[in-house]
Amino acid sequence: MIGQLGYLAFEVGDLAVWESFATGVLGLEVARRWAGGFSLRMDGHAQRFFVTSGTPGAVPDDLSAVGWQVADEAALEAVAARLRGAGHDVVEGTAEEAAARQVVRLIHLRDPGGIRVEIAFGPARGEAPFTSSLARSGFVADEHGLGHLVINAPDPAATGAFYQELLGFRLSDRIVCQFYGYPVDITFLHTNARHHSLAFGGQQEKRLHHFLLEVKSLDDVGAALDRAVGAGVRIAQMIGRHPNDRMVSFYAFTPSGFQFEYGWGGRLVDDATWEPTVHDRISEWGHHPPERYAPRRPKPPKPEGTT
Repeated sequence: MIGQLGYLAFEVGDLAVWESFATGVLGLEVARRWAGGFSLRMDGHAQRFFVTSGTPGAVPDDLSAVGWQVADEAALEAVAARLRGAGHDVVEGTAEEAAARQVVRLIHLRDPGGIRVEIAFGPARGEAPFTSSLARSGFVADEHGLGHLVINAPDPAATGAFYQELLGFRLSDRIVCQFYGYPVDITFLHTNARHHSLAFGGQQEKRLHHFLLEVKSLDDVGAALDRAVGAGVRIAQMIGRHPNDRMVSFYAFTPSGFQFEYGWGGRLVDDATWEPTVHDRISEWGHHPPERYAPRRPKPPKPEGTT
């Protein structure tokens, strides 16, 4: 029923830092500004990200909403009816909320982890084709959605049931392993041909662990890593390839403390032939923390007679 990941909304502590990061490191473009925030563009959609100042009482520097896109009003009505039938409190978005998201209509509710889920149809399109002066090959988005995200899921079973049974997500696969001493059990779900639009694996410090931006050239991944290092962005995991979606990517931290993944070469899923499996490693190669590449070495002893 859900067609794609339509947009993400963040509440942040420093709008200026976020704008510089989004445009100067990620290669996105400011779509519009208003008092207390701005939106970002990456493809044919008029807006894909919403960045606003944190409000009193809200969780600072975190995900504030996830927007999932359906094909039309009939699909929206069907999703709303299924959710209400399962006992969820589905709220009709106001005209002001729909106008801010630049969609025809939206509904919203909370998922089992407390994340605000917005479901909308009829997104506005950009007035001109999108081009990025930094990500020159362009982003893999449009009909595949903006990318993917990995969310906080204190109750993975409830989260899986919500997205699969009520919203129609399909299972791609799982990864169950140890990663530098930490247990990993992540479930990956897809809504279209993109290998996964959503993943979850348990309790996270924030609502969002990371979001993915996929580019159409491996060179653009390397260039983004160079920009991140040059801007002083903290790198979480260096270049590597995942076994399940085949993405070659790196991970780094946003100004809000959650991460982003920047990748190329993501796998596409054909539901007619796809068989979910369980992988026993995070990566086929790479994705090591940067300190693993340059372990600290003891300083050589000073010559006698020196201070």
